[in-house]
Amino acid sequence: MKLRDIAHSRTGDKGNISNISLIAYKEKDYELIREKITEQVVKEWFGEMFHGEIIRYELPQLYAFNFVIYGALGGGVTRSLSLDAHGKSLSSHLLDIEI
Repeated sequence: MKLRDIAHSRTGDKGNISNISLIAYKEKDYELIREKITEQVVKEWFGEMFHGEIIRYELPQLYAFNFVIYGALGGGVTRSLSLDAHGKSLSSHLLDIEI
């Protein structure tokens, strides 16, 4: 099953930092996501796209996680040559992880 089957996601940015939220649809899926979607898994999934530290914050009362990713946006909106300078498609890509 894909992560998108049990969760949804949103992405934000600040400079060269991307912020990806991951929210389980149901409380019962929170622990599965907690176990399977670690900082290391996210780093491996995005590969060369990210060049900095990834920190996962847990928000169990919301069945959610917040991944703060440094060095993720090619220098930030005003410096990046990327078509998706804000990184909005990163959340969709994260949801493609098979769990």
